[in-house]
Amino acid sequence: MAKILLVEDDVELAERLADWFETESYVFEAVHSGEDALQLLKSFDFDVILLDWNLPGISGIDVCKHYRTNGGQAPIIFLTGQVSIPARSEGLDSGADDYLVKPFDIRELAARIRSLLRRPSGFVADLTIGEVKLQPATRTVWVGEANIILMPKQSLLLEFLMRHPNQAFTGKALLNSVWPSDAAASEETVRTCVKTLRQQLNTLGQKEFIKTQHGVGYMVTS
Repeated sequence: MAKILLVEDDVELAERLADWFETESYVFEAVHSGEDALQLLKSFDFDVILLDWNLPGISGIDVCKHYRTNGGQAPIIFLTGQVSIPARSEGLDSGADDYLVKPFDIRELAARIRSLLRRPSGFVADLTIGEVKLQPATRTVWVGEANIILMPKQSLLLEFLMRHPNQAFTGKALLNSVWPSDAAASEETVRTCVKTLRQQLNTLGQKEFIKTQHGVGYMVTS
């Protein structure tokens, strides 16, 4: 599933969103200031950014502008109490993709995230490469009529590789893309996850589905 960054100084709201999205198997991370957001965005990739407008220190608008100016491509949804048309225009003109006024229903936010991820350059429901089909929503891998259900991190890792076929990723790159930045994980964690994932795929006759390019990284080929 997608990796989401929430930038929100309302700690109670951030915790509520974290609880909801984690039950949906998203990789979810929250920070409470613009400075912390920019620091994370320098080193880690996210699939969607949920950005509060009124932040202490650097504002949400300035975070958005800075991120876009430096080449950031992830979709951004502003979460704000600003309701005026000029405010909405300013938010969208700064580089945001969508705008949700507080208070909001989490189900509407989730629907907007799914809509952004369905864009042509974004995500599709299921993934198929060769004989291997992955259904991320259920963490199920199919080869013909046979299937296995993966552990959450195994599924996220396989999904990431299948969404980027023919590209090799180092352990560090996979760590940054699949694990939250504050997770107690290392490149050894990635290697262990790849090993156990290969063992799972081997039960379907696909142990070599994830290839290792020595000195380059891990990949799947289409």
